Amino acid sequence: MSGTGFDIRMPFVEHLGLQLLEKADGRARVRLDPRPEHLNSWSAVHGGVLLSILDVALSSSARALDPTCIGATTVEMKVNFLAAARGTVLAEGRATRAGRTLIFAEGELVNSDGEVLAKGNGTFKLVYPRPQD
Repeated sequence: MSGTGFDIRMPFVEHLGLQLLEKADGRARVRLDPRPEHLNSWSAVHGGVLLSILDVALSSSARALDPTCIGATTVEMKVNFLAAARGTVLAEGRATRAGRTLIFAEGELVNSDGEVLAKGNGTFKLVYPRPQD
């Protein structure tokens, strides 16, 4: 397990400093304590960082449906930014529908006061180990 609490190593997630708070039963919660390099020219967390946090929370919620998977790929994703993010950012993802090959998840980003900063949804495909020859 990586030092960020995730059960797989994701160098980009480690680079961002994301921390997994919870992952179970199709739900995941992720935290970011922003650093100066995460900020835009208005001293708010950059939208690309926010999208990345939400992507990790949503894909983690998809992965939480099947412990045998080794990852999840993002097929598509949409985010609506609602307010500037300053300070700690919390993301929650919920896998809401699982088909044979794709999982739909939705979630939001909030600040430490519970104000909604962004909402998003996406489609994810779980990745499994290749069979041994």
